[in-house]
Amino acid sequence: MRLNNIGYLLKEGFKGIFTHGFMSFASVCVTVACLLIVGSFSILSYNLDVMVEELNQTSEVLVYVDNTLSDAEARSIGTKINTLNNIQKSTFISREEALEDFVEDHEGDSAFSGVQAEDLRHRFVVVLEDNTKMKETDNQLKQIPGVAKTSAAYELAEGFSTIQNVIHIVSVAVIAILLVVSLLIISNTVKLAMYDRKDEIAIMKMVGATNAFIRLPFQVEGFTLGMLGAVLAFGLEWIMYDALTIRISEVDSLQLFSLVDFQELLIPMVATFAAAGLFVGIVGSWTSIRKFMNV
Repeated sequence: MRLNNIGYLLKEGFKGIFTHGFMSFASVCVTVACLLIVGSFSILSYNLDVMVEELNQTSEVLVYVDNTLSDAEARSIGTKINTLNNIQKSTFISREEALEDFVEDHEGDSAFSGVQAEDLRHRFVVVLEDNTKMKETDNQLKQIPGVAKTSAAYELAEGFSTIQNVIHIVSVAVIAILLVVSLLIISNTVKLAMYDRKDEIAIMKMVGATNAFIRLPFQVEGFTLGMLGAVLAFGLEWIMYDALTIRISEVDSLQLFSLVDFQELLIPMVATFAAAGLFVGIVGSWTSIRKFMNV
């Protein structure tokens, strides 16, 4: 195909957007709506996963030191704890520090007024790298000489892991369904646009135009509409997300919900919306025009 022909076909593709303005507008609107739905649910799933991960990281293991050990011997256990796998950090809490925390937690309760530092144990607060391995790590901690006992919330850690797995499965399933539904809707919209122009395609075929010559303007038009829909959807998604983040920060004084900054999602969202717009525009127009080529 000669360069002047390509230039003509590209011009015809862009011109077709305005020639069939209503169907072009409908295609863009459907693309924007579908991408907004898929994008919004994807962002929601990501934020839920981050929230659960943060809650999971709050799970700690308390390691209580044998009362017979001296202060120096008790502190030395920290070195042994840090040599284990899956240990992010360990913090030593002396009897005196533990007593201060105890008194603060039970302030005003006369039943605990006589508690002394000697009644408490030195301890370590151990933060794990992977809480799904809490039980295995807890068993290793118990084997360290000088460790009297440990306290670990297995059920809580396992519950968080289960929630994360459920979120991942549900997210993949719902996003897949939304994508399929979106593609069907968009494909049907593009088909309507093609049907509106079936006579134009038939005339081009009768005057000897090749399939490639006929397809290129429609694919240019589909690509342009798809990318336009993706850009608009991305912009609206960003505006809506920032507005929601500001609103939540205003009403959530306890900061129970914390949404990640959109900048953290910028690159994957740009890539996703661009790929979706490209796929919808090119593949949608290609598959929709096939039935009108056999005239």
